[in-house]
Amino acid sequence: MEIRYAIHPDDFTSYDTELIREEFLIQNLFTPGKINMVYSHNDRIIIGGLTTVEPMVLEAGREIKADYFLQRREMGIVNIGGKGLVTVDGQKYVLEKQDGLYIGMGCREIIFSGQDIKNPAKFYFNSATAHCIHPTTKIAIDSVEANHLGSINESNERTIYKYIHPNGVQSCQLVMGMTILNPGNVWNTMSCHTHERRIEVYLYFNLSDQSVVFHLMGRPGETRHITIRNEEAVISPSWSIHSGVGTSNYTFIWGMVGENQDFDDMDNVGMDDLK
Repeated sequence: MEIRYAIHPDDFTSYDTELIREEFLIQNLFTPGKINMVYSHNDRIIIGGLTTVEPMVLEAGREIKADYFLQRREMGIVNIGGKGLVTVDGQKYVLEKQDGLYIGMGCREIIFSGQDIKNPAKFYFNSATAHCIHPTTKIAIDSVEANHLGSINESNERTIYKYIHPNGVQSCQLVMGMTILNPGNVWNTMSCHTHERRIEVYLYFNLSDQSVVFHLMGRPGETRHITIRNEEAVISPSWSIHSGVGTSNYTFIWGMVGENQDFDDMDNVGMDDLK
């Protein structure tokens, strides 16, 4: 498990491209046969991913000083690959592509596996610290309410699926969902916002090998960008905007952890304030 420390926004203004990528970009999440994780000191979120057919067990690791991974944590999972299986304390959950799963605090054994070596499962997960127990729940993509937003004139026609949130599958503090941009649309979260009360992490995927997303971050008055490729994630601290524009349409999973779970808790940034 890789450790990433919190960064003060005043320090961030002096970062060059290499250092910005080193601190905020997460690559190689879906290495076959390996569970890759990043532990961020921003709200103690853990970002993880794996590609698998053979069963793989999620271990706690010395970094969280726990007897098992969810001893003091909860997690949300979305499968972005082929058909997969997550076994939680002996209970099996089959996840088709874009299905999700919430696993509550206290579950001891978590095993990931796939079913087709030519189309392996790809599990992406966010984990947050927790202080109460909510039931483990499968989230089938066809059971999630689809919210259609944006317009072709603004190049941001998109559909938002909220997987884990106060009015859906309950959690202690994790909020998680997915946004799919329609063909011909490239912008997400613009006009943009910050939220001082929580971190947010994006995983960008469904990009071709020749496509990229320019992810915008930083304080509104002094922005920077990271060039992101398929199946890469980016950490957005509470003081940072988080928006992106692609060379084609794409999909991204968003996960938030922090002070509250109110989806609309945003400090909106006017277009005139961006620099």
